[in-house]
Parts: sequence; structure tokens; C-alpha cells
Amino acid sequence: MEKNSKYSQIIEIVFNRNYSSGLKRLPFHREDLVLACDELGIPRIKNIGDITYSFRFRKELPESIQKTAPEGSEWIIVGSGIANYEFRLASPGKVAPNKDIVKLSIPDATPEILKHYAAGRDEQALLAKVRYNRLIDTFTGLTCYSVQNHLRTTVENMGQIEIDEFYVGLDRTGVNYVLPVQAKSPGDRFGIVQVIQDLTFCNLRYPEAICRPLAFMFVSANEVAAIELAVVEEDEVLRLSVVDERHYKFVSHTEITTDDLIARKNGHLGLLP
Repeated sequence: MEKNSKYSQIIEIVFNRNYSSGLKRLPFHREDLVLACDELGIPRIKNIGDITYSFRFRKELPESIQKTAPEGSEWIIVGSGIANYEFRLASPGKVAPNKDIVKLSIPDATPEILKHYAAGRDEQALLAKVRYNRLIDTFTGLTCYSVQNHLRTTVENMGQIEIDEFYVGLDRTGVNYVLPVQAKSPGDRFGIVQVIQDLTFCNLRYPEAICRPLAFMFVSANEVAAIELAVVEEDEVLRLSVVDERHYKFVSHTEITTDDLIARKNGHLGLLP
């Protein structure tokens, strides 16, 4: 039995064992995954936690599970403690960049040697481009500083988490901000599970600062989508909301004309060009 098929069958058994019509939260334990292996008559998965990790961050839950969700909603898996999880309803659970948004040209400050050695469009290349172009500052209007890449830690009542990159910042009045960043490959979507864990970690660890979860994705080789996200809960259903979205195109400074700058200035002042 292939790995993906195994994972799908295991999670289906755990879901069906806990599901009843009308429920919006279905708690389960890691041991339930082990028992599902026994029920299927297959060897127990050595890294049993990879099953929930896959469906939280990499894969879609099986159609047999999703079809039980009310119209406009989908099931997700969230951590609720060490080895504890919950199926939760979300509406929506993931969002993608808006393809029709206007692209803003900005001078590319990426070092030439970095362009040579990190010429791809993977997550690490994206995070480096965001960092060297101070895109966090530009997008948020804050003065920001990168603290750590791939921050791994454990959060009470949630379990182990990972943040792609973590920034701190401040505004002109001195208010402090924490900015967890998730980076996605082209064609992927931003998930609510990541945003929930980012918000939970920041609010617990840094209660004195304002948390603003951010997400970035390459739209093309020189275009990046920047999105600020938020999570709200209504009647036990989670909702992923887009607070702000901008798309930036990295160009040579010679490609930005004086007319372009004047048009932006007038637009900022509310004047016609």
C-alpha cells in the first residue's frame, strides 16, 4: 500500500470513528492513528505524527471527509496539545493570491551573487528576496528586523510548531509588533492552520506586542504576492481573512520613470495625474 493511500485510509478511520452529523469539533489522539493501523491490518507507521503533519500542511484531507462538511466549509486538523488534535470546520481554510491585483514596481535590491546562486523560486529563495528588499517594511509600513528562520518550538495546548521566518518591528509611536512569515511555492495556497499556530505562539510568547501574520509567494520569477492574514471564529467555525494584499514586481531602477513616481505621488495625495 502506497504511503499516501495509507495516510488517507488511516485518517478516514479516525474521522469516521469520531464524526456525528452537526458536530463542528472532533478531538482525537495520536494513539487513535496507531489503532487505525491495527484496524487496517498494516504495520504501524514509525513516524505516526507525520500523518497529521501531512494533512495539516501538505495534503488535502480525503474527499470522503470533506463531503461531510457544510456547504462553503471544509475540515482541517489543528493541534490541541502534545499528541492531541482536533478536526475543525473552516470557511475558508485556505486562500490563494488574487491574480487580478495591480503589480507595484520597486527597485530590486537583491545582491547579484544571490541571484546567481538562489535563482530558483523555492521558499528559501523567496525569503531571501523578501529580506534583502526589506519587503516586510514596505508592505507593513513598519521598521522590521528578521530574528530567526525556521523557528521550531512547542506551544501549550497546541504541540510542536514551525514558523518559516520570524520578524519583530515597531511603528513611529514605538508600538512593538511580531510578524510571523509563511512562504509558499508558486501555485500553492496559504492555510489557516499555519496562521492559527503563528497567532497562538506570538500572543502567548509576546503578549506586549501586536501580532500580524504575513504570507508571501512568488507569482513569477520577479513578482511576489504579499498578504496579511487574520483568523476569526464564528459559531465554532474558523474563518481565514485577508487583511491586506499587495503584489510587488522587482525591476531595475532604470525601469521606474519619473512619470511613474509622479503618478504614485499624486495617487498617494489623492490627486489626479
